[in-house]
Amino acid sequence: MRTVYHKHDFPVDGVRRFLEPGPIVLVSSHYKGKNNIMTMGWYTLMQFTPSLLGCFIVGYNHSFDMIRKSKECVINLPTTALLQEVIGIGNCHGDSVDKFEKFSLTPVKGDYVDAPLIKECYGNFECKVSDTRLLPDYSFFILEILKAHIPDHPQYPETVHYTGDGIFMISGDHVGYPEKFRPENL
Repeated sequence: MRTVYHKHDFPVDGVRRFLEPGPIVLVSSHYKGKNNIMTMGWYTLMQFTPSLLGCFIVGYNHSFDMIRKSKECVINLPTTALLQEVIGIGNCHGDSVDKFEKFSLTPVKGDYVDAPLIKECYGNFECKVSDTRLLPDYSFFILEILKAHIPDHPQYPETVHYTGDGIFMISGDHVGYPEKFRPENL
């Protein structure tokens, strides 16, 4: 049965809690012998081939300069088992603390980038900066995913989604309708 909603005005600066599409990720970077990790929720898939990801990183963030200068990073997908680390990483500054050490995370060498993969994360996506034209006005990086590291199981990990104001949502049940997405049905 469909629901009819009685709506009221809502502040536009808070709509993120309704539109946040993807899970929180940990972005690892490397520059001049130093590693860093940041928590990120503002990103979007932009293209399939090549696989492009756009992400917003505030210019005063330590990772911003590391990624801008090294032209690479790793997008790491944590599960709910790392929620406290995700929060902690998001609440400290990489210019004054080694986040790998502080949060007992293991850096792993990538195949294509110098930025480390985080071993404890479900997935790792090695990226190079593909386009910086939106950096000056919007602090928006466009990354090309060069390699994806994903385990066989579980197929649908329990991920964390941030809705703002310190509130998180945990990924829920998955519902499939693959028969509806066959090319002849589109």
